[in-house]
Amino acid sequence: MSGIGIDFGTSNSVAAFYDGKDIRLVNLEDEHAIMPTAIHLNRELQPKTGQNAINQYISENMNRIVELTPEVIAKTTIIGSEHQSPSSEGDGSNLADVFGKPVVDRGMPGRLFRGIKRLLGTDSLRRLMVFDRPFRVVALITPIFLRIRKSIEIALHEPINRVHCGHPVVFEGRQRNSNSVAFSKLSEACSHAGISNVTFYPEPVAATLSYLYSNTSLKSGNVLAFDFGGGTMDLSVIRFEENRFKVLATEGLPLGGDHIDQLLFKEFLSPSLGKGELWSRVRDGKLVESEFPFDEIEEKLLNWTVTYMLNQNQYRSNIVERINQGGSGAQKFERLLDLITNNYSYLVFQEIRKAKAAISSSDFSQIDIPELDLTIDISRTDLERIMASMLQEIEIAIDEVLKRSNIGVKDITIVVRTGGSSQIASVKTMLGKKFPNKVVEHNPFTSVAIGLAIASYHDLDFDPNQT
Repeated sequence: MSGIGIDFGTSNSVAAFYDGKDIRLVNLEDEHAIMPTAIHLNRELQPKTGQNAINQYISENMNRIVELTPEVIAKTTIIGSEHQSPSSEGDGSNLADVFGKPVVDRGMPGRLFRGIKRLLGTDSLRRLMVFDRPFRVVALITPIFLRIRKSIEIALHEPINRVHCGHPVVFEGRQRNSNSVAFSKLSEACSHAGISNVTFYPEPVAATLSYLYSNTSLKSGNVLAFDFGGGTMDLSVIRFEENRFKVLATEGLPLGGDHIDQLLFKEFLSPSLGKGELWSRVRDGKLVESEFPFDEIEEKLLNWTVTYMLNQNQYRSNIVERINQGGSGAQKFERLLDLITNNYSYLVFQEIRKAKAAISSSDFSQIDIPELDLTIDISRTDLERIMASMLQEIEIAIDEVLKRSNIGVKDITIVVRTGGSSQIASVKTMLGKKFPNKVVEHNPFTSVAIGLAIASYHDLDFDPNQT
């Protein structure tokens, strides 16, 4: 029987299986092993998952003007009529709606959910409203697990009922039992998806296990698992001896590739979309020149899942007014309007990621967006400057996790560097200086899923206190 591992990630998900000889990744997304962790629900509450969910969101919000309407927050009795009084108890025909602020997008064709993993450890979040229907978080992740299960069964040519599922050492959440809260939700979702037997296994231990599987000469020592992904940077110091592991200490930062992409957008894209440009308005009968109010627009541009909200008259009218004023900045605002109208934000961030990845192996790259007639040169030096404070935070976090492990830099046997953002040149350089000749790159996008499959095959459980 094959061991099966599922890495249910914040940004992407991966699955693998191991039969005792060979490890295989499962194609979750057409011919690709990596699937975006995303779900889209239309108004009939029919789900789409993965890239299909993202594509649906993009297509249905192209050229869609958003009009927010007030939501009904209460009902009140109408008084003042000759036929009505405060004490009247009629059939309710004297009731009128009380409206709040305009916050409801009645024309929204569907809802896209990303980063659902961050919600799993929060016990206070019971429901999310989807088209006036309360949805449990479990209900939102179940279709994703169902798709993963079906993909695995197609690859294996047999049904499955047991898997090893990865988890961060500590889930996000305010309460101390965030892990047990998350495990309960994940177990229920898996059960609904037809997976009845789930074993939860720490992601950094899985990544370490994956590395040790491919490097059998290493029998014991202290591993620093450095996992720098799209949403978070996770550190774990793990002492291992044969197949026995003990997590000595963990540390994490809410920093990842997505944050870097946003910094690159603000630095290089925003000025080409009108940030910092002046515009003229009449106030109190006087013509006043001031900086265009870009901050609120930029906030929504940085989160591509809500960029469509900029396609409202309150934003479009200002942009069109600035375009009509002409001048050297008009072209920038035309580009901004085009981005908003066609919902190009996701495309823009994909191009930013490509340029960022290219800089890992070259000194220069370009953010090339022909849809906006825009090409921007960026260099490795630019990226290092933008990431300088982030790298300082990461190095402080490394020092902290070593301190709490009661070991020093010299006591680390190997640093297993994994996660997509760990491929950035400045990250490699920082780790190489701190741990000379001890850093290895290991399957940046798939190490966790592979390690989980190995743990599943050998039926390994994890006890935080095991030695």
